[in-house]
Amino acid sequence: MVALSLPASAMAQAPASSAPSPTRPAWAPSGLPDRIVLSPGADAAREMAVAWRTDGRQVEAVAELVEAIDGPAYEERARTLTGVSVDGAELKGQGRYQTVRFADLKPATPYLYRLKGADGWSEWLSFRTASAEASAPFRILYFGDTQNSILSKGSRTIRSGLLRTAPDVVVHAGDLTGRSHDWEWGEWTAAGGYGFAMLPQIVAAGNHEYTDDDDGPRQLGPLWPAQFALPDNGAEQASETSYFTDYQGVRFIVLDGTAATSLGALDSQTRWLDQTLASSTARWNIVVQHQPIYTCARPKDTEALKAAWEPIYRARNVDMVLQGHDHCYSRITDAEGKDAGAARRAAGEAQGPVYVVSVAGPKMYGLNDRTLTQPDRVAADTQLYQTIDVEAGRLRYRAYTATGGLYDAVDIVRTAEGSKTLQQPVETLPSLRLCDGATGPDGVPCVGSAK
Repeated sequence: MVALSLPASAMAQAPASSAPSPTRPAWAPSGLPDRIVLSPGADAAREMAVAWRTDGRQVEAVAELVEAIDGPAYEERARTLTGVSVDGAELKGQGRYQTVRFADLKPATPYLYRLKGADGWSEWLSFRTASAEASAPFRILYFGDTQNSILSKGSRTIRSGLLRTAPDVVVHAGDLTGRSHDWEWGEWTAAGGYGFAMLPQIVAAGNHEYTDDDDGPRQLGPLWPAQFALPDNGAEQASETSYFTDYQGVRFIVLDGTAATSLGALDSQTRWLDQTLASSTARWNIVVQHQPIYTCARPKDTEALKAAWEPIYRARNVDMVLQGHDHCYSRITDAEGKDAGAARRAAGEAQGPVYVVSVAGPKMYGLNDRTLTQPDRVAADTQLYQTIDVEAGRLRYRAYTATGGLYDAVDIVRTAEGSKTLQQPVETLPSLRLCDGATGPDGVPCVGSAK
């Protein structure tokens, strides 16, 4: 098996630089499906969905789905499913975007699917539904912003994470693209290759998934709802970018900070957040949002979100908040600082949630003046990916640099009474990666710019 490589058609269409070619359409669609992204349904044990692109000749969304077997004659049992097809030109893109939802699936079961284009079918792609057993372990792979130089430099982090960690589900904390252009989505889907088509992707919208329209207010990039087939269970005023999915004992709750702070969707998301957490029967609750509650780069925190959402996180016992936006790394377990958190842990006090900010792409920001005292762990000028191993009574969190080196580690342990403590694993961690004036942590120029 070739590991997460691009199909030949995609490599032939890829532009040489990170901008579209001035002489021909960049990332032009063909008669075969491309930009394939798998998403979990609201109940990932029984629902999945897929979105993809074809050229304009394929006017109906058609997929085939079959329960996987070990032999090669599975297509005889495949059933044909249809979905929604949208003209990409109406979305400032190319070709047609197709969506099909897979319902009434069996838990903990491998499936195969393929997608139709005018010139033929995609290869058979596989996925496995989540288990209905809440105590069944699984692994989360989490990325911060990709945003710039997505294929040329951001892809190495994505591919390193996919290749090295064998995840079951993948989380992206926003700013997948720089401005939600068609060619940027081409780069992003190429960066993940068939990993994005075979592992369910939980995506949050960042501010760069929005466009600034000279003739009106900021708007969600029109390709976002076409590129992802997300659960339709979010807040009323952020219905395309907020949602939840239950995956094997974890409720993932995805919020849209841009809609909250710029488009009047704060109150509706706040109410929905509280209700969604109140109704959760999951062992663990993990929030995914783009703008961080506690920043590692900016002079001030995202005060509107902190005032509205942070009290709910504490009151509703949220376990982790996975974030992006700041183009640096930090893990915060106590808003009063790492020393205060250490003292509380030594006293046996319950703690949480754990707030993480990370960055997968090459764009970096300088650290603010709180990063050496507030976070438990911080880094500058570093591309990272993170894993969270979910167990019945423990979340094992690990952060890795793009080359695969362990950089941060903590375990969140739930006691029999339901409270949580943090335990430092025995792994030896390297020195903090910081810039020293104009010199970065690798001995090359520091690229992080001040916010």
